[in-house]
Parts: sequence; structure tokens; C-alpha cells
Amino acid sequence: MNKITRILVVVVTCLVIGYFSGMVTRTAITTWYPTLVKPSFNPPNWVFAPVWSMLYVMMGVAAGLIWNKIEFDKDLVKKALVLFAVQLALNGLWSYLFFGLKNPMLAGIEIILLWLMIFETYTKFEKINKIAGYLLIPYLLWVSFAMILNFSIWWLNK
Repeated sequence: MNKITRILVVVVTCLVIGYFSGMVTRTAITTWYPTLVKPSFNPPNWVFAPVWSMLYVMMGVAAGLIWNKIEFDKDLVKKALVLFAVQLALNGLWSYLFFGLKNPMLAGIEIILLWLMIFETYTKFEKINKIAGYLLIPYLLWVSFAMILNFSIWWLNK
């Protein structure tokens, strides 16, 4: 498989995970979420879909670049891609916990694990391919913001 195909496979995978996460979110965003007290820095709802779409594409490109290095250091690349897969699963799980179960506290605990896994993935990616590592920085920053937002919503609505 060539580099472009690997990148496309992972980008599509990330976008599919994002799509299914969005399915859980769609109903709650119009019913439950508007009833919550939110902090003043809560972005408007329309911001989330384009930001996440961009982040999923960047994540996919990053993982595709790493996958492309499999011939050079198979063990390191496999470990990095396993971390990537775990953080991607946690990413999808967060939407289910927050919007599906309507449980900001549980989602808040989970987002800490997600952030740690993204950071660990970043450190592995950066060692293999600097550009792949850099592509995860906006994702890490956005999840940092999301963590603060998540805990603020939990605090304001407990």
C-alpha cells in the first residue's frame, strides 16, 4: 500500500468515528444540551462540526504518515498506531458518555484519559515523524479546551 492510500484509509476511519460520535450527539444537542447551564466561553454549537472535521483529517494524515514508516521501525510504529487506535476509541466514547448517557462527570473522567492518550500518541508520533507529531498539537489543544469546558458544565449543573 502506498503513502497516499494509507493516509486516506486512516482519514476515512477517523471521519467515520467522528460521524458515529456525531450521531450520538445530534439528538442531545437539540434536547438535553440546551437545558444545561454553560460557561461564558462555551462556543456556539456550529463551531464543533467544522473543528472536529478538520481535527479528524489532521489526525488521519498524522497516523497515515506514521503507518508509512512501518518498514523502517515496525515495533515502534505498531506501538504508536495502537496508542492512536486507543485514543480514537476514547474520542468516540466521550460523545457517548457526555451526550448519550448525559453524564458530564463520567465524560470528564474519561476525557482525562483521552488527553493522556493523545499526549502519549503525540510523543510517539513525534519521534517517528515530526510532521505527524505536529499535526496532533491542535487536537491536543482542542481536547484541553474541551476538558475545561466539560468540567465547567459539570460544575455548573451538579
